[in-house]
Amino acid sequence: MKQGKFIISTDPSLNDPRTADDDVLDVADAGPEAELRHFVIDAAHHGDRLDRALTALAPEFSRSYLQQLIESGAVRIQGVAATRSSQKVKAGDEGTLELRPTPQSQAFRPEAMALDVVFEDDHLLVVNKPASLVVHPAPGNWSGTLLNGLLARDAGAGLLPRAGIVHRLDKDTSGLMVVARTRAAMDALVQRIAAREVSRQYVALAHRPWGGGAVRHVDAPIGRDPRNRLRMAVVDSGKAATTTFELLQDAQQGCWVRATLGTGRTHQIRVHMAHIGHPLVADELYGGAPAAGLARQALHAYRLAFAHPATGQALEFHAPLPADLRQALGAWGLRYNESEWLTSHAP
Repeated sequence: MKQGKFIISTDPSLNDPRTADDDVLDVADAGPEAELRHFVIDAAHHGDRLDRALTALAPEFSRSYLQQLIESGAVRIQGVAATRSSQKVKAGDEGTLELRPTPQSQAFRPEAMALDVVFEDDHLLVVNKPASLVVHPAPGNWSGTLLNGLLARDAGAGLLPRAGIVHRLDKDTSGLMVVARTRAAMDALVQRIAAREVSRQYVALAHRPWGGGAVRHVDAPIGRDPRNRLRMAVVDSGKAATTTFELLQDAQQGCWVRATLGTGRTHQIRVHMAHIGHPLVADELYGGAPAAGLARQALHAYRLAFAHPATGQALEFHAPLPADLRQALGAWGLRYNESEWLTSHAP
């Protein structure tokens, strides 16, 4: 059992370890191996549901886990047990949360790793993620993730939800991601992504020659596949999803395309490409098969552009094709020249 005062808040000043020894709490009744954590609700979460506020303030725990704790009486606000997840909280509310270790909570630990950082300043960094690197801890991948690497690289990352991660790439998708280093930058980037003000372009190698027009706009809602809960699918009840595809080169075996996201749904490019009859090479979840020497889905986030959240400066980044994709293009007789390609295929 741990003892101490733990402030969890979006205000970094409330997370200062120099204040953690003040007003030590007696947690003798918290149970074996439990941690009693003290929290203060800040103005940003005034009026939120209790479970939503705790999820934002304690991002190392899932919302469903926190709901279970609330319902079991493990959360107290102003000294009174709170048993409803829907209860509204107010700025200045103080409370305690009794926690027990879970694989998810233990996953939020720093792990030193080499990261390909293509840009960095005091507000954000842009990372070129390799294929096979998981972005966020999840069942089956509780360690060795990008989040663990960010926590080891930057002490300030521990003060931010998800260590500053504002969007994700699938494990086997390579390419560019922006990560916030301050709460202000994180909030601004999240808002701009939601407003579709962050431009993201991908390239993909897919089965079957393209055929038809060189540009195709797909507007098809995406939701959980009712026949396989591990997949997403185009379903009438899904969330709106739009992707624009542009043929870059065609081959006898398949096609090399660029995808521009209009929205950012889970597995969106993979689902939309399968929906129009061109599953990605090696994307077995959505009907693809290994080919051209590739054993991972042939998808690469090659361009990222947005206005700097603090200065407003226009930023644009490009990530060269990984070696496995260059080799796959060559195997299908497709031509790739780095400098020529980036210039001639700028959106």
